[in-house]
Amino acid sequence: MTKPRIYTMSFARVYPEYVAKAERKGRTQAEVDEIILWLTGYSRAGLDAQLEKQTDIETFIAEAPQLNPSRALIKGVVCGVRVEDIAEPTMREIRYLDKLIDELAKGKAMDKILRQ
Repeated sequence: MTKPRIYTMSFARVYPEYVAKAERKGRTQAEVDEIILWLTGYSRAGLDAQLEKQTDIETFIAEAPQLNPSRALIKGVVCGVRVEDIAEPTMREIRYLDKLIDELAKGKAMDKILRQ
């Protein structure tokens, strides 16, 4: 079975798309970064290193220092699929991030996005 194409894409290629989506809706790169750091446990320097290395998304998720336990509270539909129903762990993590960026772009408050 072949891996989904998204797994082999560089996170550095997808990251600017997340930022652009947020900025089109009046949000900031700093907020996107806060979401990524919250979800993955990367430090700012760790995120920058992953971007510089052009790490693929599968590795980016696999090497995440500490996936946030509160991510299990993320519910809803992204790309037509309920995130809580995705069985494959790596795809679920990718969709969690997509869902959080969608919430940011829709104007949701950061404390709600970060499940605080």
